[in-house]
Amino acid sequence: MNYQTQDSYTLAAQEDRCSPRTKLTIPGQLRASGGRAFQTVVHDLSISGFSAAAINRMHDGQLCWLTLPGLESLQGQVVWWENCMVGCAFSELLSPIVHDNILARYSGEGAYRPY
Repeated sequence: MNYQTQDSYTLAAQEDRCSPRTKLTIPGQLRASGGRAFQTVVHDLSISGFSAAAINRMHDGQLCWLTLPGLESLQGQVVWWENCMVGCAFSELLSPIVHDNILARYSGEGAYRPY
């Protein structure tokens, strides 16, 4: 067998599906490639992706940008869309520090990482 070296995003994205995503309610903006930004609510977040409200149909593989309060836009790619909800994978992993700060700010609980 020939194994190819995978980048850190691919490995973490696979592992992340096994770890719990944090349920949140974060107001933000989402913009699909070629479209206008619209108001959304992020419902869960991990270092590799998120799910959010999206009334308009979004398509698998479509590029998008998520903007959360106080952060620059985060590029992602649509993985699924169903019943006005979209699931996206970030193009680059979200920094664990940024992730923890978002959790502390919006979940009402401090994030603890046992390193």
